Amino acid sequence: MVDADVAIVGAGAAGLSLAHRLAAPAATGTRRLKVVLLDAPPGPLRPPTRTWCYWERGRGRFDAAVTATWERLRVRPATGPPVVGGIAPLRYKMIRSDDFEYLVAHDLARGTGVRRVQGTVDTVEDVAQGARVHWHDTAGHPHALHARWVFDSRPLGSLPAARTTLLQHFHGWFVRTARPVFTPDTADLMDFRTPQPAHGLSFGYVLPRGRHEALVEYTEFSARPLTPDAYDKAVRHYAHDVLRLGDLEVVATETGVIPMTDARLPRQVGASVFRIGAAGGATRPSTGYTFAGLQRQTRAVADALRRGRRPLPPPAHSARARAMDAVLLRALDSGLVDGPALFTRLFTRVPPPRLLRFLDGGTTLPQDLAIGLRAPVGPMLRAAAQVPRLPRRPFDGC
Repeated sequence: MVDADVAIVGAGAAGLSLAHRLAAPAATGTRRLKVVLLDAPPGPLRPPTRTWCYWERGRGRFDAAVTATWERLRVRPATGPPVVGGIAPLRYKMIRSDDFEYLVAHDLARGTGVRRVQGTVDTVEDVAQGARVHWHDTAGHPHALHARWVFDSRPLGSLPAARTTLLQHFHGWFVRTARPVFTPDTADLMDFRTPQPAHGLSFGYVLPRGRHEALVEYTEFSARPLTPDAYDKAVRHYAHDVLRLGDLEVVATETGVIPMTDARLPRQVGASVFRIGAAGGATRPSTGYTFAGLQRQTRAVADALRRGRRPLPPPAHSARARAMDAVLLRALDSGLVDGPALFTRLFTRVPPPRLLRFLDGGTTLPQDLAIGLRAPVGPMLRAAAQVPRLPRRPFDGC
């Protein structure tokens, strides 16, 4: 007996997004589905509160959970004047994960068809007419759920072999300053006035929420994360010595690690079992942005389920985009290009709205080629020639 049409494992951004779409009223001629969302109990398996950023045109599906938006982006080179540009008709948006979860939980409680269950998933296996999810509740009692389709959004235990893997790792402070030091309509996307590591690159990231409040973050692209003390020292240096914020209160913190890899991440791991979100390739390898990619995935999956089609999650990023990302990762990892100079050059020479569409995979081949010509052509061609010859190796970082 099938207990549900759909089981969603994990209630992070991907799991909640798919549940939210399946809880929405079904369009005429589409199916209403019985859905179970399996959410880990409070503890180490539940991700900490974090921030997701993305850009889109006008109003969006999750605007009620958006903390702040910006219409201008700024990139600061190590020396010289900053590059500032408007991104209309796009807006850069920030969502805090607890606000996103509150919005989705509120909408799920009003809708029908999605049941939320708290427990720890042990295994998922293919069975006749679907898959079976084995899980135990907070008291340790075992349970089994039989669903026609299972979508697993849990983080991968280890990364598949890749030609190049870097980590985007960061530590940020939510600060409140004594003086009005921030520009509310402008986000600092990359500030390269930070000390650069021996291998990789680093930058500051500032998302103002008013004249006195902002998320101030230190980010690195490198092979391994830092120690907690090193992160704290880096953010402290950026806030006090680079930004010169003066007296401030640290209201909250966040720390994260995002793999930037050209590994092949399988979206189907069983006859009826699929991966979604970062585990299913929703992260853009060259930038670390994930939220927009997983929205494309979950939108397509929900539509397929409602129409009775096989719900294989589509690639969140095109083959052309992934190929370009593999070249960029190789160029950064090998030192063929200077990362801060490359990104500053792109933001200087490409209109910001077009560059954001490029980073989100929304540009045409001619536009991609035109943007590629704004990068250091020789080094990028050398990186492109190296990529096919690189062996795929397991990632030995942490």
